[in-house]
Amino acid sequence: MKLFDVYPRWQIEPVRAQGCKIYDKDGTEYLDFYGGHAVISIGHSHPKYVEAITNQLNKIGFYSNSVRNSLQDEYAEKLGQLSGYSDYSLFMVNSGAEANENALKLASFHNGRKKILAFRHAFHGRTFAAVKVTDIPAYLAPINEGLPVNFIPFNDIEAVRKVLQQNDVSSVIIEGIQGIGGIRTPEPIFLQELHKVCAETGTVLIVDEIQSGYGRSGKFFAHQYADIRPDIITIAKGMGNGFPVSGVLISPAFKAVSGQLGTTFGGNHLACAAANAVIDVIREENLVENAAKVGAYLIEELKKIARIKEVRGHGLMIGLEFEEPIKPMRDKLLSEEKVFTGVTGAHVFRLLPPLCVSKEEVDEFLKRFKKVIV
Repeated sequence: MKLFDVYPRWQIEPVRAQGCKIYDKDGTEYLDFYGGHAVISIGHSHPKYVEAITNQLNKIGFYSNSVRNSLQDEYAEKLGQLSGYSDYSLFMVNSGAEANENALKLASFHNGRKKILAFRHAFHGRTFAAVKVTDIPAYLAPINEGLPVNFIPFNDIEAVRKVLQQNDVSSVIIEGIQGIGGIRTPEPIFLQELHKVCAETGTVLIVDEIQSGYGRSGKFFAHQYADIRPDIITIAKGMGNGFPVSGVLISPAFKAVSGQLGTTFGGNHLACAAANAVIDVIREENLVENAAKVGAYLIEELKKIARIKEVRGHGLMIGLEFEEPIKPMRDKLLSEEKVFTGVTGAHVFRLLPPLCVSKEEVDEFLKRFKKVIV
């Protein structure tokens, strides 16, 4: 049997990683400024994280949600305290797409509606409903066509009002910062007005913080720059530092109904051990504050580079737009300067380093980056 060949891959095989560094099978060291799609939050192979998962595996790795798992309660309490959402409830699942599926489903249960409003250039996942609210037509199969979704321009509150005034939309889903869409940040006044009109029309506001959450923006959630409290928040990537785990944060306005949602693997013992270790390290090492401070420094330095058309983002979620296609620069950065970065579209670099990245590592990145763009 061979792998189903759907991924374009670099011919690099990482076998070891530590902090913000990756080492391939030949021993070559790479600087990681992509974090595996923003997944690596506390750094590769953090000793507390490794110890927590190892210790848990030596006790019990998995049992179903038909029994009590106090690790889930421990995690929910820690998450509520650190995020500022201690009055919300948590439903744990496995991936970002699954979190969004459950959020959309819960919203529809809540108000009995089925229409959804999403935004141009959005990305929310590749499963049934999540891919339908993703604005990439090539990802849609014929089976996805039945769900009614209205895509409107990002940051256009009048377009939102026009759609929601019919009082028949179940939910609005928006990213805290658009990732695949090019590191586009919703304007604070737009989010505030969006929150208001959703409340007025009985529409559930879902904020997808799968990539932009967990401290990456310099606040625990990116929407906190607008000082709003959504009805539902979805989380994943940085939550497990590489272990598959995700969650749905749910407002007290929603009533839990037995059997309405379910999951086999969600919130299992190993996932909770990973999530608890990650949130402990984020708190103990002040990684949200580090993301804000080091991210601001990186953005400031990048804005001094004349060749970059625009620098966007908050904290350590940064987009660099160029006039010309960036593929040659990105390939050279990886092959010659040994730096992993991300991309969105043909013209935008995506920088998503671990939240523990230091100023010294930022300076090293800038030195290598400047070599390939001059």
